[in-house]
Amino acid sequence: MKRIGIAGASGKMGRVLVRKVMEHPELTLAAAWERPGHAALGADAGVLAGMDAAGILVADSPQEAVAKCDVIIDFTAPAPTVELAQLAAGYACNLVIGTTGLNEAQLQVLQHVAQKRGVVYAVNFSLGVNLLAILAERAAAALGFNYDIEIVEAHHNQKKDAPSGTALTLYQAVCRGRGLDPASAARHGREGLAGVRTQSEIGLHAVRGGDIVGDHTILFAGPGERLEFKHQAHTRDVFAAGAVGTAAWLAGKSAGWYSMADVLGLPRST
Repeated sequence: MKRIGIAGASGKMGRVLVRKVMEHPELTLAAAWERPGHAALGADAGVLAGMDAAGILVADSPQEAVAKCDVIIDFTAPAPTVELAQLAAGYACNLVIGTTGLNEAQLQVLQHVAQKRGVVYAVNFSLGVNLLAILAERAAAALGFNYDIEIVEAHHNQKKDAPSGTALTLYQAVCRGRGLDPASAARHGREGLAGVRTQSEIGLHAVRGGDIVGDHTILFAGPGERLEFKHQAHTRDVFAAGAVGTAAWLAGKSAGWYSMADVLGLPRST
């Protein structure tokens, strides 16, 4: 059995991850933790997830986890994710990271850790979204500059970062397909006298409300027609299932910076 640790085990995503690990035939839950002072400390991780007792109590530190886990799954926040990665670099423990909002410096730290450990980093672990990114890149390349591209994403009212990590991944995909510089092509919403839309801009729009799990739409608006690609996540289970399946794939893998394309056997983006 491959030993899995869950960071942020009592959160909404953490509980789903715990449940998916416990349900997986090849995996065993080996560790779970939360930040110091959290109300869930000392509770059984399985019970918190709505399962039978797992015999794994929620700890206040990943120190022991990295020493006894084959893979750790982290969907928490940028700062603790980076700290965990640096800690795991000293142990035989690979990482599945779904944390969003990481800046370039933090990503560079993770890429450095990948020289010693296997790391899969993705802002979205659903099969549908990863296929969507490939389709969007190809559509952007195939359709001429007469087709304007806009990306609209919607999430629940507790999400802190905008645009979503998935929206930015889709944005980067269409920029590659269109040959645009991601550093300058983004247009974040429009207000007032915004001026005539240019062919070299990609619109990015964030909606926040209610309990929306995650909707992403890519609009290609051309002369006389428009094409829309849309992905809707109905439950966090789709992300958790993808992450847990990724952990099963990553266990025992050599050091490297892996993507979901590697996990799913899909062609990497150009």
